[in-house]
Amino acid sequence: MLLIEEKYKPIAQILLSAETCPRCILRFCCVGSPTLYRLPYKDLADELQKFLVLPHGGATDENNAPPSKKVRLEDTDGCNIESQSSREIKHSDSETPKTCNLCLGILQHLCNTEFVKKISHKVKSAGYEFKDFVFSVSLPAQLLVREHSAWLHTQQEMRKQGRLLEKSDIIQLKEAYKWIIQPMISDELGVQAVSKSMFEVGVVFCHQETNEDCHFLATVCKDCFKPTKNKQSVFTRMAVVKALDKIKDNDFWIQFPWPPYSPKTTCEVVDIQCNHASVFVAGRYNKYSRTLPQTPWVIDGERKMESSVEELITEQLMTVFKADSFNFSSSGREDVDVRTLGRGRPFAIELVNPHRIQLTAQDMKDLQQKINSSDKIQVRDFQIVTREAVAHMKEGEEEKTKCYSALIWTEKPILKEGLEVLDNSKEVKLIQKTPLRVLHRRPLASRCRVIHTMKTEYVDEHHFRLYLKTQAGTYIKEFAHGDFGRTVPNIGSILKTTADILELDVESVDVDWPPALDD
Repeated sequence: MLLIEEKYKPIAQILLSAETCPRCILRFCCVGSPTLYRLPYKDLADELQKFLVLPHGGATDENNAPPSKKVRLEDTDGCNIESQSSREIKHSDSETPKTCNLCLGILQHLCNTEFVKKISHKVKSAGYEFKDFVFSVSLPAQLLVREHSAWLHTQQEMRKQGRLLEKSDIIQLKEAYKWIIQPMISDELGVQAVSKSMFEVGVVFCHQETNEDCHFLATVCKDCFKPTKNKQSVFTRMAVVKALDKIKDNDFWIQFPWPPYSPKTTCEVVDIQCNHASVFVAGRYNKYSRTLPQTPWVIDGERKMESSVEELITEQLMTVFKADSFNFSSSGREDVDVRTLGRGRPFAIELVNPHRIQLTAQDMKDLQQKINSSDKIQVRDFQIVTREAVAHMKEGEEEKTKCYSALIWTEKPILKEGLEVLDNSKEVKLIQKTPLRVLHRRPLASRCRVIHTMKTEYVDEHHFRLYLKTQAGTYIKEFAHGDFGRTVPNIGSILKTTADILELDVESVDVDWPPALDD
């Protein structure tokens, strides 16, 4: 027995006479029971016919109903003819009913076993690892216009009864479709469908025959439709929703009269998509080469170095996780000629749409060993982390400290005692304009940075090693040579000579992330 309230019977009759399918009739009668939508199409049509023919609470056998309650008509010759409701329902009993004018056939022909097997085959052949899934549906924007038309018309009927039909009370097509098809897909795949999952299975529908249904809105509500980048059409769902909220009822009726015509074709499935949420891998890297950039070094389309830290790490990751692409980020970066020593620099890699995700701690150790076969870099604390955890790497980055060691050359001969001025300097504040060497990719600005401590190690009268603890973001090379006066003070100005930096190493990046592992 259909759980449709008696007050919605006029709505059911209106939609049925307009050649709307039984499932869409349930939606507009605000039926929120998923089980009813899953009934076989013919069974649902039969139940709907009983509801429309019989009075509320009446007998299931029409012949047992009181004479005054029977729904029957007589022709001009006095012969009994079928009730209007019985005649109108017949299109639903046929094996190939007309395409519904509201769902465009989605709730009629695209939620059967054959289509579910097609989805399942697509998912299985894609080769993903997943423990559950979320199902998504992308619908043509013109469906919104057709549903708006039906809502206005049925709302008008409800007002005659002194009742309201809120648009939000109508069961959304997307929701009804999921009620029907999700359990079927779940059975085929052998995993549960959930509301939130790392793995998404999506179906994209389009319907060329009715594409122009919403075009009139661009004339009536011009400001709702603006060209956007990466969009093939201005008639996006959001734009159509905005226009339907704005347009006056009378203007809508003029442009889109009731009922919408029943199309000759059914909605087409243009894509069945599979996508896994990104997996994030973090660790710390050491760089031992002075001819290795952190990321690929390409100038005017020409590659300058054969490899990079990023590539040496991600090459192995992409192979193991079978991801489509990646995004590399780190806590700062070093120049191509700068080594990173100590416990290394924290980094994180987002692996986009990975097909393999079930890696054990031992798998990650094995992967770390493969990366560490290179003599140019080493990684440690290699682990899978959450998206939220990656944010910790960037939090308060400029407040963190970094330690460096640099080999300094001076033009004037210096004595060991002459370096005491550096050893005794604490919390030296620098004003650094954007260095000339990075001005092509960073805006011109003056930044205040702090050298917390300095310690020197005398080498000879023209060379000494300098150990620094600085605020993150300090340009160490410019602090050495002054960058033509763009960094003040600098080692040259402090020692009253011309100075330059010959070698630079990052000794530590004082970011307590990611958690240290027993490697």
